[in-house]
Amino acid sequence: MAAKKAEQALVEQWRDILALHARTQCELDRALHQHGLCASDFEVLDVLAESPASDGACNYRVQEISERVHLSQSALSRLIARLEKDGLVERGMCPEDRRGVRVALTHKGRALHGEVLPVQRAVLTRMLAG
Repeated sequence: MAAKKAEQALVEQWRDILALHARTQCELDRALHQHGLCASDFEVLDVLAESPASDGACNYRVQEISERVHLSQSALSRLIARLEKDGLVERGMCPEDRRGVRVALTHKGRALHGEVLPVQRAVLTRMLAG
């Protein structure tokens, strides 16, 4: 009986985590929509803005981004294509592996990220605080 209760508590905890994630994702999408972004768009911009390379540009291989934003390779490729079309990122060949593609923020993408960062962080603070 105790094992069954522990299992049920575990399942309820898991479902609470999923519900919190869904509510937070919806709030992020709602808040970022007025800036022309969704939560996944912002996550990609945020990853690209995190750690600039020695030349001041920050770029990652698509595979590296997919590991950080938890999107499939194909979904991420479509998202990056849309961000590129909007002038927020640029893609280029990977010098160390010609089959690879690197993605970097443009000046426009960096500016939009800086503008939207406080909005995204405020939503996270509101949704995840206690």
